Amino acid sequence: MARVLVAMSGGVDSSVAAALLAREGHEVIGVTFNQWPASQTLRNARSGCCAPRTIDDARHVCQILGAPHYVLNFRAEFEAAVIDPWSRGYLRGETPNPCVTCNDRVRFPELIRKADELGAEFVATGHYARVANGASWRLLRARDSGKDQSYVLHMLQQDQLRRVRLPLGDRLKSDVRRMAAEFELPVAAKPDSQEICFVPDGDYAAVVRRRGTSGEGPIVEPDGRVVGRHDGIETATIGQRRGLDLGGGSGRRYVTSIDAERNTLVVGSREAALVKSVSVRDVRWLNGPAASPPAHAEVQVRSHSPAARARLEPKSGSTLSVVFDEPAWAPAPGQAAVFYRGDEVLGGGVIDRPEVS
Repeated sequence: MARVLVAMSGGVDSSVAAALLAREGHEVIGVTFNQWPASQTLRNARSGCCAPRTIDDARHVCQILGAPHYVLNFRAEFEAAVIDPWSRGYLRGETPNPCVTCNDRVRFPELIRKADELGAEFVATGHYARVANGASWRLLRARDSGKDQSYVLHMLQQDQLRRVRLPLGDRLKSDVRRMAAEFELPVAAKPDSQEICFVPDGDYAAVVRRRGTSGEGPIVEPDGRVVGRHDGIETATIGQRRGLDLGGGSGRRYVTSIDAERNTLVVGSREAALVKSVSVRDVRWLNGPAASPPAHAEVQVRSHSPAARARLEPKSGSTLSVVFDEPAWAPAPGQAAVFYRGDEVLGGGVIDRPEVS
């Protein structure tokens, strides 16, 4: 049996993960990250997965399990490493994924650092994904395809994967709920968090606007005809239809591109938001920097979208082109493109821009 540091958000998943490890005989130590941004009020903070009020739930679960519980204050670090770059990305016309950034720059590096400090061999989370060992450590999709979170873990490297345990990877969400009740955990009926932890009310633009705004600008069709006005490009993402307030028109129109330099949203038909090829930057492979990219892979361009077959064409440095077999729906700059072979994560990077053939 091993000493395991478990990241606990105060939710059902991480609580059951800790309970399962304790039942297996491991020495569990709970740790909760206090990441609620210092620049924001605590209004609605209870619903955020990393908000201060969730600390009590995590502490209570640890008391039931007989496990020590630590709270790590990363409010300033989280704001600098995750929220600020996320906000700047929106003002560049991108749609960044803050969970990917957090796992890469804060959560897993700090979990492993704290584990070393406490003499823990492994770290564990409540993510729905699987880790397996063969010729190298592998990251796999979860058994519960509807809850799979391998997309937001694609940046993990070999030295991290060998120390990560994901107790929920082979379990269904319905079973996790049932086990929470069987363990008599006080969070058994707690709703799942549906929003980004620092945007619990869903108002992304309000968070960005604490750091800046593009201001009002035109909404145009591909021929340049102005069809509306927006109140900030931070309110929009590629593929968006709702909230544009265009009125009339011959059919539904979607945001097909965001021109930050001209503070302009371009809209068009659904077909106009289909993209044949994208450039992907900052690519990393789970087998390390020397890994050779495969010629083909299944590529997932949003956290909950299906993966699509594509050809991978290396470019300079850590950049490559993803050429889809069939045009992909609205891949947004700033989102992750994650490469799979079946259930196995091969690596991933950041969507830079659509490529014009």
